[in-house]
Amino acid sequence: MAKTAFIDVPPELEEQYNSDLQSMDRFILPRMKPKLTLLSKRKLTNITNRAYLPQVASLWAGFSDAQRQAWKDADPRSQQHGWRLFLADQSRRINQSLAGVVVPSSFHQDMVGQLLIEAPASELKLLQNHPASYFVYQKIEGKKSMFVPSEVNESFSLPLVLSISFKSDLTATDSGAFARFYATIRHLYQGQNLSYDLIVDMPLQFHWDKIEMTVSSLIGLAVSYDLYIHLFNVTGELLIDNPKAVHSGSNWVRDTFCEQIERVFTRGFSLIPQSWSPLILPTGATYQSIYHAEALYEASVYGLKLYGVTEYGFEEKILNIFT
Repeated sequence: MAKTAFIDVPPELEEQYNSDLQSMDRFILPRMKPKLTLLSKRKLTNITNRAYLPQVASLWAGFSDAQRQAWKDADPRSQQHGWRLFLADQSRRINQSLAGVVVPSSFHQDMVGQLLIEAPASELKLLQNHPASYFVYQKIEGKKSMFVPSEVNESFSLPLVLSISFKSDLTATDSGAFARFYATIRHLYQGQNLSYDLIVDMPLQFHWDKIEMTVSSLIGLAVSYDLYIHLFNVTGELLIDNPKAVHSGSNWVRDTFCEQIERVFTRGFSLIPQSWSPLILPTGATYQSIYHAEALYEASVYGLKLYGVTEYGFEEKILNIFT
């Protein structure tokens, strides 16, 4: 049940309070947000002048066909578009005052999930539920703030393919240390409720790469599954992107691009967490989405080959390409 609270507004501030603020959804805590207002032409012009689009467009216009194709190839969406991916990445770089342009990577995009464990913590476990069906709220077209519930049916059937891209910098603090992305599959057989874990083990020290695991059949009838990310007896940092759970012809991981993995409930996902929910989150352990501002000289071998850089001294060559 939602926790509620009350705010006593002084009489002299009621008019300003009611004109500037409005209530948001109260799934966990009550929240307020500024009221949306129509912008004047002058304000709209000022905002446009401060936008990043002209700067990014200028950089894109100076790219060669090979550079644009590299960004297109790195786009993880089914309809690949290099400009869309470059715009998202470069806008974040400008916003954070980072110089240069990165080499596109096939393993991650601008935002990645960061799982960080510092002493005294040594464990972190996240869950993403995947019931057979659940409801989300969809906006009614043409209405400003009207939503209707829509049922999502996740018809589960094997094979199930798990994959994840990651970069790990973890240190074991005790025996049995591990970092895992896995699915617990529930299947029925002769009156028994059985479970099977399909596990993607992530090495504690690993640069960006992708690991994939598949289960094609289990005894009885596979009915549902849940996804977990579990770090145990370790400290350090794990970066993840593009987690996938592919079955029935679709990838069913929510927030597969790790744009905001810490989001729990929203207007659209009021019954189940929109992304990942913490099962074990002690003091010293955190998880969030961050911009992965990887240095130019740390670019993947894949990206370097695309730009014809294969020998030592590539830092200067990469800088010459993008500046």
